Amino acid sequence: MPRPRKSLINLSDTPYYHCVSRCVRRAYLCGEDNQSGKNYEHRRQWVENRLLFLAEVFCVDVCAYAVMSNHTHVVLRINKQKADSLSNRDVIRRWHQLYKGMLLSQRYINPAESTTLSEAELETVKSVAEVYRKRLYDISWFMRLLNEYIARRANKEDDCTGHFWEGRFKSQALLDEASLAACMAYVDLNPVRACLASTPESSAHTSIQKRINAAKSNRQPAQLLPFAGNPCNTMPDGLPFRLQDYIELVELSGRYFQPNKQGKIEDSASPILTRVGLAKSDWNEMVTGIESTFKSSISFEKFIRKRRKYAGCA
Repeated sequence: MPRPRKSLINLSDTPYYHCVSRCVRRAYLCGEDNQSGKNYEHRRQWVENRLLFLAEVFCVDVCAYAVMSNHTHVVLRINKQKADSLSNRDVIRRWHQLYKGMLLSQRYINPAESTTLSEAELETVKSVAEVYRKRLYDISWFMRLLNEYIARRANKEDDCTGHFWEGRFKSQALLDEASLAACMAYVDLNPVRACLASTPESSAHTSIQKRINAAKSNRQPAQLLPFAGNPCNTMPDGLPFRLQDYIELVELSGRYFQPNKQGKIEDSASPILTRVGLAKSDWNEMVTGIESTFKSSISFEKFIRKRRKYAGCA
């Protein structure tokens, strides 16, 4: 029996989560349908556009993503601090980008009408804003508004009804820096592993392609959580890696997995590997086993325990 979502997503454990949504029967509903001969590749752009739009509205940061032909990977960070810092008016404005909301909340954000609200009406608006605030950093709401939108649009295009995605998205908690880096690399390399692209920068509908294209002109993609650099006392908000180190990490990991390419990762080649305490053999094994080795949560400690268990160690 699937575990309740609230037991899988817990901010006291980690703000980082890997979420996977798969098309029903794992059909290629966002790719080329071999039975009908129809090509639905354009739907991958739908998913990417919707994902990046939600990243601007929600207080949920997108760390990595890959939109495939029959499934989607996203690595998300819950930003509760950002949600708590928003004014009630900002919260309601954000929510109204997703839903029309109540007539009362519409009046509240209208400068011409907000001053006419009674004390009782203002108290009601305050209560509603707190409900919306919690939803803005809720991954389940984020994924719901991603998947439902795509399902409705695809069903309209196909002139049909029924399920587009499997009932629940799968989520994995990323419990430490090593698991975060490994999972992001795993997600960004999905098209390379599936032989849909030869290099990360040529991988369509991925965060790594978006980051590399932006980096060429010294820009940061607005909808993606930025790389803040190596952890320090005065570290700005963002991912605890340097962009250069991460891109190099993805490139090296990709060379390891591509057929007929036996690229060797030197211990000194990527600073991030040394910093998170992973030998290159451990790293490669961990990256390949994101979905098969781990279930509801991922950490380097869990990975080591599994290795020792299979090796017959105490």
